[in-house]
Amino acid sequence: MQTPPLTPWRMLKGLSMIIAPLLLGASTFFWHKGEYGITGGTVIVLSMIFWIPAFGALFQLLKNELPYYASFGYLVAIFGCISGANFGIAGVFSEAFGISHQIYLTKAAFHALAFNILLFWSGPLFPLSLLVLGILLAVKKVLPIWVGILICLGAIVFPLSRIPRIEIIAHIADILLAIPLIFTGVGYLSGVLIHASSRAAIK
Repeated sequence: MQTPPLTPWRMLKGLSMIIAPLLLGASTFFWHKGEYGITGGTVIVLSMIFWIPAFGALFQLLKNELPYYASFGYLVAIFGCISGANFGIAGVFSEAFGISHQIYLTKAAFHALAFNILLFWSGPLFPLSLLVLGILLAVKKVLPIWVGILICLGAIVFPLSRIPRIEIIAHIADILLAIPLIFTGVGYLSGVLIHASSRAAIK
């Protein structure tokens, strides 16, 4: 099968699958006592910008076999990315304005509905989207099975590191996500993915 030409849109999504996990992994190195801070928070926001087209590329690979999930699941994933960016912005503001973690939690409890919608309820949508994607990409054999397995493992380890803010576990989660995403991004850019339906989906 002839590989499709590299369009600007496909270039954006392919590069995003490479840049997004690398920026996410870089942000972990800027944690300070479990807080994102100004630098780490900024890098997370930049990461989430690239995660949106990266998710779009992954969901597009399933559009032929699971059109409804590929559409509405993508919307859920975008919400998770926005929540992730909100956590980064909260880290920036907390350090910039000298807001302690206790004050942050107290004010969050006072404005519970807004904080839950923007952060605490929507936050899990990011790893959950990755988990479901990893399972379906492996089951449908759109990508090599090991890619789906690593995405699933990264999605499971992600909250186990971010909730208690354990740096070593966060690095492991970042690596587990980076390997399959970068592999897929390179395949997306080249137009040569293993499964025939994948090559058709990225046109």
